[in-house]
Amino acid sequence: MNIGQAAKLSGISAKMIRYYEQIGLIPKAIRSDAGYRHYSSSDIDSLHFIRRSRDLGFSVEQISGLMNLWLDGERTSSDVKTMALTHISELRTRIAELQAMAETLEQLVRDCQGNNQPGCPIIAGLIEPKTLTEQQSQKRQRVQRTPRFGSSSLAPLRNRRSL
Repeated sequence: MNIGQAAKLSGISAKMIRYYEQIGLIPKAIRSDAGYRHYSSSDIDSLHFIRRSRDLGFSVEQISGLMNLWLDGERTSSDVKTMALTHISELRTRIAELQAMAETLEQLVRDCQGNNQPGCPIIAGLIEPKTLTEQQSQKRQRVQRTPRFGSSSLAPLRNRRSL
């Protein structure tokens, strides 16, 4: 099948398929005498794998690692699970960062009168070198630390959900 058909079947644009070939994520397609790309059913499987991985938020580099594991008949499921658990941790970190951004914007919006005057806390909040997001992050770090017994140093609390 040609690149347009492969794109339609996989849900990945022809432009992205060419990009994935260019960076070596998928092998170069077989070319016809006229120079057109031809894709097999195994190529479509690879594209589905990539599409689903992207849908789950994996980076191109992570997908490359996952594909290597997929193609390795001697892989261990623990290697795959480790990659997935690492990705979950990264996703949770990004979620927390996005929530902090939303909280900052919500606070700035609450502080804004939204009237015809030029003064705007939202603009002022964007100008300030230390943003509310940084303040909230510092506040979370203080809350998540507790003194160790017999020591004046601080140690982070463990996330009980991961135990």
